[in-house]
Amino acid sequence: MRRISMRPLYLLLGLILLEACGGVDGAVAETVLPISAAPTVLTIEQEKNLASAAGSEFRECAVACPLMVIIPAGKSAMGSPEGDVGRTKGEHPRHEATIAKPFAVSKYEVTFDQWDACVAAAACPHVMDAWGRGNMPVINVSWGDAKLFVAWLSRLTGKEYRLLTEAEWEYAARAGVKTPYSWGDEPGIGNANCSGCGGAWTLQTAPVGSFRPNAFGLHDMEGNVWEWVEDIWHDSHEGTPANGAAKLQGGDPTYRVIRGGSWHNETELVRTAIRFKRHSKVQFDTLGFRVGRTMGP
Repeated sequence: MRRISMRPLYLLLGLILLEACGGVDGAVAETVLPISAAPTVLTIEQEKNLASAAGSEFRECAVACPLMVIIPAGKSAMGSPEGDVGRTKGEHPRHEATIAKPFAVSKYEVTFDQWDACVAAAACPHVMDAWGRGNMPVINVSWGDAKLFVAWLSRLTGKEYRLLTEAEWEYAARAGVKTPYSWGDEPGIGNANCSGCGGAWTLQTAPVGSFRPNAFGLHDMEGNVWEWVEDIWHDSHEGTPANGAAKLQGGDPTYRVIRGGSWHNETELVRTAIRFKRHSKVQFDTLGFRVGRTMGP
C-alpha cells in the first residue's frame, strides 16, 4: 500500500490556526519564539525595542516564518580589492556602502519546511528537492518564486518581508570584516559547504545551520546555495547606490543577482564578494534564497 505523506495537511492546519489566533492582526509576540510557539507578530513597541538591539532574534509565525536576526546599521566595503584569488570583473570598483537603519535577515536560508507551508497555502508552486526536504535549504526556486514567498509572508504577518538588496546582503555576509571570507583570508576546512571546503556533505546541500555562523549570527552566507537578491544584474558595481538600496535602474530586469556561492562551487566562488547573474526564471539545485525584513517605523 502506498504511504501518503501527512506533511501538507499539517502545514495547512497550522496556517488555519494562524488565522484563528489573530497572527495577522497584531497579536502580541515574544522577542524570541521557538518554532512550536503560537503564531504571533511583533507589536510596534517590541519592533522598536528589537531594532535597537543588534543580534536579537524573533520569529513571527510557526513553521512558515524564518527565524530573523537584527543587523545593526553601519558601513562596509562592497566588492573586492585587486589581488583577491578568483576575483571577477563584476566585483569592482570596491566602494563603501552605508546601511542607515537596522534591518532583519533570516538566520538561515529558507528551508523546504517553510517553502512547503507556502505551497500548502496555495501561494507558492511545488518545487523538487534532490537530497530531502525538512530543514534542507529550498532549491530549484526562481527569482520569481522567491518573490512569491516573500509576498505571501508579508500578507501572512502584515510586515514587510522581502529579498535583501545586494548591498544589504554583502554587508550582512561580511559582518564587519574586509577579508575574502567572513572567517578570514583563507577558505580553510569546515567553514562552509562548497566543493573543496571539507565537511560531512559532498556535492550536495547541507541542512541549514550545519556550519558556524558569522559575527552577525547568520549561517551559510557563503556556500550551500546561491541566494537571490532584489537587484537587476549589472556588469560591475559602477553606479551602485551608496545608501544600500537595490540597483534597479538600467540593465535587463530579466536577469537578477545571485550571491554567496553554493555546494557545487570551488572555494574562490564562495567569497563574500562573489556575484553572478541568472535569468529570473531559471530553477537549479544550486539556487535558493534568504529573506530580509524592514524594521519600522
